[in-house]
Amino acid sequence: MERALSEDVLMQSRVVPANFGPLRGANGNARITGPCGDTMEFWLAIHDDRIAFATYTTDGCEHSVLCGSIAATLAAGMTLQRGTVLSQQDVLAVAKDVTEETAHCALLAANTVRAAINGYLDEQQKAAAACDNPEGDCGSCGKGDCDVRSASPVQQADGAGSTLNGCLDKIRKKIVVISGKGGVGKSTVAVNMAMALSLQGKRVGLLDVDLHGPSVPTMLGLTDVQIFTDGDAIIPARVGTLSVMSLGFMLSDRDEAVIWRGPMKTSVIGQLLKDVAWGELDYLIVDCPPGTGDEPLSVCQLLEHPDGAVVVTTPQEVAVADVRKSVNFCRQLDIPVLGVVENMSGFACPECGTVTAIFKTGGGKQLADAFHVPFLGCIPIDPAIGVSGDNGAPFVRQFSDSAAARAFAAIVGPILQLTEHADFEEQPSELLNGKREEVMRVAVPVADGKLNLHFGHCETLALLDVNQENNAIVSRLDVTPPPHEPGLLPRWLAEKNVNVVIAGGMGQRAQSLFAENDIEVVTGAPAETPEALVLSFLNGTLLTGANACDH
Repeated sequence: MERALSEDVLMQSRVVPANFGPLRGANGNARITGPCGDTMEFWLAIHDDRIAFATYTTDGCEHSVLCGSIAATLAAGMTLQRGTVLSQQDVLAVAKDVTEETAHCALLAANTVRAAINGYLDEQQKAAAACDNPEGDCGSCGKGDCDVRSASPVQQADGAGSTLNGCLDKIRKKIVVISGKGGVGKSTVAVNMAMALSLQGKRVGLLDVDLHGPSVPTMLGLTDVQIFTDGDAIIPARVGTLSVMSLGFMLSDRDEAVIWRGPMKTSVIGQLLKDVAWGELDYLIVDCPPGTGDEPLSVCQLLEHPDGAVVVTTPQEVAVADVRKSVNFCRQLDIPVLGVVENMSGFACPECGTVTAIFKTGGGKQLADAFHVPFLGCIPIDPAIGVSGDNGAPFVRQFSDSAAARAFAAIVGPILQLTEHADFEEQPSELLNGKREEVMRVAVPVADGKLNLHFGHCETLALLDVNQENNAIVSRLDVTPPPHEPGLLPRWLAEKNVNVVIAGGMGQRAQSLFAENDIEVVTGAPAETPEALVLSFLNGTLLTGANACDH
């Protein structure tokens, strides 16, 4: 159904994002230079004779930016037939305070959109003319490179973004920082986590995908940074050795409101994740938008299995109640929860450093205990945190000897251990050499995210590394066990340096084989998540019942 250019839609489109392009997987493109010398280029992703997404760029004045943004917003969702008659008046109907310059730029924007559509239609006609079976469904076409039988534009956009330059393939660990509640200091935690890791000598990237409130550029003193591209790749900004990318770099005015619908948000998030030339990184820290809706979901899906999530809350119950949803969000997406951070927990005196609980405390610890996930620590309120953020000077670098900075250092501890112990497949023997007294590896058979009661019939094993000094889970990897053969699985897990197996049921013969390989077996465990079982085992609170498979 055609989207009407109603006054309601036009008013929603009035405040629009600045130029941001090109769109990955675009299959309609045009570039036009107007009589005044302004150049505008549009990229369109077209699916089922409709414009799915539209982005543009211009080297023109603010009028060109405004009109290009309006044209891109109006075009998204239009049928190709309607798009071919997009007019100057359609754009001017949205723009206010019309001047001669604005009128000219509106014409340039409309003409460029129409040219992109016509270019796409011309290419489709050429492809159809070259096809051996132009009137069929192309199922019998023998031409492997035929454009008509290629994947849909939406599929092309996804595929192009996932392979461009292998940007994400060079990142060892991807960590998302999330919260179900806004205003809990999530960006502050993400920025200082990234800087703390960087100060440890790690190669770190920080990605800000909070589209409506990109605060990372301000916190790192990058508000005036201009982003460049190298071919198809976006070059991130730098703060020392820290690489940084944010939508805030793309806005021509820091006060500009980003008013986008879901599909446009997903497209831009995809660009920010997959088109940035991060290079070799030990960690990518992703500052996610608050909540558990469309944007965080898009981030986690496009990251393709994040290695963990840090959940941020404040101690008050009104925040904790919403943040609980974030933990369940991670579990439903099979993202390991590295731990909970309680921000704004007490007040750190700027004179003596003493932390005083001026408000309620302990909500983060209670949340972690309730969900059987690690508690990473409390970050007190320190006036210097706000001052350093406003001044663009990372707090942990400027005030490294403060109580809050020490709290940040404690938070990144489990993340540092994540890379030290988590490359199971590549270096299974080297990970724990000389460290078996410090790190224990536990294997849990899983099905649908919880323990599989019948160990011998499981299709997936969760391998969890535990720091025995603080009983914290530092990593998890789900692996596929070898084919079921007598005596094979105990030897295979021993080679993986597994110390303990937690199972619902296991036969006596299998238990004796595990014992021969110095692997402890715990049977009768309930159908809980691997993290909950391991933490209960470590704390001595694991309740076991009858062996579900005692034969």
